[in-house]
Amino acid sequence: MRVISGSKKGRPLQALPGKSTRPTVDKVKESIFSMIGPYFEGGIGLDLYAGTGGLGIEALSRGMEKIVFVDIDKKAIEVIKQNLAKTDLLDQAEVYKNESRRALKALKKRQLPFDLVLLDPPYTHRNIADEIALLEQFGLLNLGAIIVAETDAQLSLPDLIGPIQKQKEAEYGSARITVYRAPD
Repeated sequence: MRVISGSKKGRPLQALPGKSTRPTVDKVKESIFSMIGPYFEGGIGLDLYAGTGGLGIEALSRGMEKIVFVDIDKKAIEVIKQNLAKTDLLDQAEVYKNESRRALKALKKRQLPFDLVLLDPPYTHRNIADEIALLEQFGLLNLGAIIVAETDAQLSLPDLIGPIQKQKEAEYGSARITVYRAPD
C-alpha cells in the first residue's frame, strides 16, 4: 500500500494486521480519484470508515486541506496515526475512535460541513444510503459536496438519496464504487 499521487506520492502506508480491514487496492484507489478529481484545491473531507486511512491520506496528498478520520477499531486508529506521521500529514488531520452514526452526531454538533466524504465500510455493512441521508439531514455537506461509497459489487445503491444524486458508478472485481454529489 502506498500513496498513489500528489505531494506524498510513493510514500508507503502501513496495513492493518489481520483480516478485519480490507484496504482499497491501488487500482481502485486510482479509479476513485480519477472519477472525482483527480486533484483538489483545498476543502475539508471525512473518511468515515477510515481503516488504514489510505483514502483520506490520498485525498490530502491530492490537495484537500483537512480530513477527519473516523474508525471504530482501536488498532485502525493507531495505524491511521502512524500513516499520517509517515506522510507528514498529522497537522492536516483529526482522528477519532467512534461508531459511524455517533461520529456523525458529534460532527453535527460542531457544525462542520464537508466537501468530500469517503465511505468504505466493511462489505457486510448495508446502511450506506441511510448514512448519506444523515449527512444531508445533519447539514454536514457543503454545496456540491462529493460522496464516494465503496461497497460490495452486489450492493446497488439508489440513484437519489433525498437531494443527493448519484453521478457515477463502476465495478472493480468484488468492489462497486458509487459517486454522489450534493446539490450546488
